[in-house]
Amino acid sequence: MDHLPSTEAAVTALRALADAYGREIEVTHDIGADQTSRRTAAGAGVITDPDGSLPHEAHVEFGGLPRVSVRIYPEDDALIDVEGVACPDVARDDVPAFLRALFDGLAYVRGRRFPPGYFLIVPLPGDRTHKEFIPMITLTPWLSSRVR
Repeated sequence: MDHLPSTEAAVTALRALADAYGREIEVTHDIGADQTSRRTAAGAGVITDPDGSLPHEAHVEFGGLPRVSVRIYPEDDALIDVEGVACPDVARDDVPAFLRALFDGLAYVRGRRFPPGYFLIVPLPGDRTHKEFIPMITLTPWLSSRVR
């Protein structure tokens, strides 16, 4: 995937993915320093960052299983939630590949006996993976169906 230079470009890419996979999508936008989640110290009515830029954050929810939501931050990263498992610090450019891996069934869950727990493992281009710890008690039916 090409470099996604803006939050809006990332949202456009996610809309295309939703269309390709036949999933409903709901998008909300937070624009301005007083609206975005990482600018809480900006103060009421302050819409630009100190450098004069206008931060733009988007929250995207996909219909269907697995339950997936994406929060795209102005700093070129995203937080992806998969069935209640938070996957922070995903590079904005990796978000489409991450979601394709989920929707194509390539993501899986690997368990370990001690200490007990599971990991959500999502393959990414370039022989990389995103790995996120899942406590045993939070395995949903979808996550359980992906255990290897």
